[in-house]
Amino acid sequence: MAVFPSPSRAAPSPAYQARAVQLLRILSAPGGEEAYFSTLFLDAVPVDRWRAIAADLRAQHGEPLSLGAVRTDSATAGQVEIRYERATVGFTLVVAPQTPHLVVGLHIVGARTANDSLDKVMADVAALPGATAVAIAQLTDSGPQWLHVHRADVQMATGSSFKLYILAELARAAAARERRWSDVIPLGPKSFSGRLMNWPDRAPMTLHSLATAMIAESDNSASDTLLRALGRDRVDAMLATTGHSDAAKALPILSTAEAFALKMPVNADLRHRYATGSLADRRGLLHDAARRLTADKVDVGSVAEIPTAIDSIEWFASSRDMIGLLDWLRLHGGDALPILAVNPGIAPADAKRWRYLGYKGGSEPGVMAMNMLGQAPNGAWYAVSGSWNNPTARVDEGKFVALMTRAMNLAAADGR
Repeated sequence: MAVFPSPSRAAPSPAYQARAVQLLRILSAPGGEEAYFSTLFLDAVPVDRWRAIAADLRAQHGEPLSLGAVRTDSATAGQVEIRYERATVGFTLVVAPQTPHLVVGLHIVGARTANDSLDKVMADVAALPGATAVAIAQLTDSGPQWLHVHRADVQMATGSSFKLYILAELARAAAARERRWSDVIPLGPKSFSGRLMNWPDRAPMTLHSLATAMIAESDNSASDTLLRALGRDRVDAMLATTGHSDAAKALPILSTAEAFALKMPVNADLRHRYATGSLADRRGLLHDAARRLTADKVDVGSVAEIPTAIDSIEWFASSRDMIGLLDWLRLHGGDALPILAVNPGIAPADAKRWRYLGYKGGSEPGVMAMNMLGQAPNGAWYAVSGSWNNPTARVDEGKFVALMTRAMNLAAADGR
C-alpha cells in the first residue's frame, strides 16, 4: 500500500496575501475593480459582468463576512476561501508578478454550505430524480467502515467506471510479473470516441500510457485495447477478486465498442438476446456477432442525447462494490495509484484538501457515476462512490459533481 507525503505549501507572499484580503471587499460591494483587476482580466470579464457575478454570490450565500484559508502553489497562484453568511466559497486567485501585483485570474471553484453534513448530502442525493446510490467509507486494515450509505447494495449503471477493473487487472498482472508497465503493444481495436481514436492504427504504446489515457481521459480506444490485450476473462475475474456482489449481472465486461453497438437501433435483436440471455448466452453472442459489434457500427448521434438501454446494456456495480474495488487498488494498485490521481475529478482547490486523491467516473445520457479514493492529511483513507441513473432524461452532471465534492470535503475535514 502506498503512503503519500503530506503536501507542502509555502506561506503566501505579502503581495499575494494583500490581494486575498482585498478580495473580501471586492466581493462585498461594487467599486474599486480597476485598481484590483488587471486589464487582461477586465477584457475577459468586464466590470458590469463581474459585479453581476459578485451580486449573484451574495444572493446565493448571503454577505461575505471574512477571509478563510489562503493556500499558495507559487508566489503568484493559489486558492482563497471567503466565508459568506451561508457558505464558504473557494476561488483560484492568480496575481501578476510585477508591482502592483494586479489580479490576472480569479475563478470560483466550489462552495461549502455552512453547517453542512453528510446527512444533508445524502438527503440531497436521495432527492434527485431517477435512482441514486451512494456509499461513504473509511478504509481500514479490517476493511471498509461504512460511514453513510444510501441504496449502496443496488446494482447501478456506472458508465466508464468499469475501466477501474481493467486497471486493477493490469496492476495485478504487473505485481505478478506477468506484465510490465513499460511493455509496448499496438493500439487497437480503436473505439468511436476519444483522443486515441485519431491515432494511427496499431501505433505502439506502453501499457502505462494506455492506462493513463483510459483513466485520466476515459479514452475508449485505450480501454478497448487493454481489455483485449489483458484478456476479457482475466478482467472479468477481477470482479470476484474485489468482491463484486452480483457478477452474474455485470459479466461479461463489455468493450465500449460492443456496448454502444448493442445500443444501436439496427442491433435491437442482439440487444434483446443479450439482455435476456444467461451469462453463457451473452458470451456466445459477443463471439458470434463480433462483426456487428465494432466501433464503425456506432452512430454516436443516435445515443448522444437520450438514455439508451441503461438498465440492460451497461457496466453494473453497487456503491459497495466500487468501494471494494477502490480498497483493493489502495492495497495492491502499486503504480496504478499515481495514474488514478492524474485527474482528481473535482476542482483543484477541493482536491488539495487531500494528501492523495484518485478518481474515475463515468457518464452518458441518463448515467453519472463518481468514484474517489482519498488519503486525508492525517493519513486515514476514505472512499466515496455514487451513481445516478435516470432512464427517461439526461442527468445534471454539474449538480452531481457538486454533491460528491461536498461529500469529499466533509470526509477530508474528518481526516484532518
